Amino acid sequence: QVQLVESGGGLVQAGGSLRLSCTASGGTFSSYTMGWFRQAPGKEREFVSAISWTGGSTNYQDSVKGRFTISRDNAKNTVYLQMNSLKPEDTAVYYCAAIYRVAGTPSRDYQYKYWGQGTQVTVSS
Repeated sequence: QVQLVESGGGLVQAGGSLRLSCTASGGTFSSYTMGWFRQAPGKEREFVSAISWTGGSTNYQDSVKGRFTISRDNAKNTVYLQMNSLKPEDTAVYYCAAIYRVAGTPSRDYQYKYWGQGTQVTVSS
């Protein structure tokens, strides 16, 4: 059983930056494809980004391309989401997710097995 704990959320002004972290325990982190999703109030959860278990492939939602960067540090069992040029529409609860050794970088939430509790990101205008 894999446990995921997100951190790094907070309140930031538009144009600012935040770095989210998700630390995993209970599994071999380097064997898991990791994803970030977000859910804004009144909206469905949506894909943000993913990184393959090899680290060789990444995937981004169009609205965050060029602003967000996903990375992983297997030695620290941690995946990061660097978020720059934040916009009010990025406000949401951000969730980390994991799936064991799947091909590619899935973008559907049902493709992930393990989930964190989420961290709130609020971007003020």
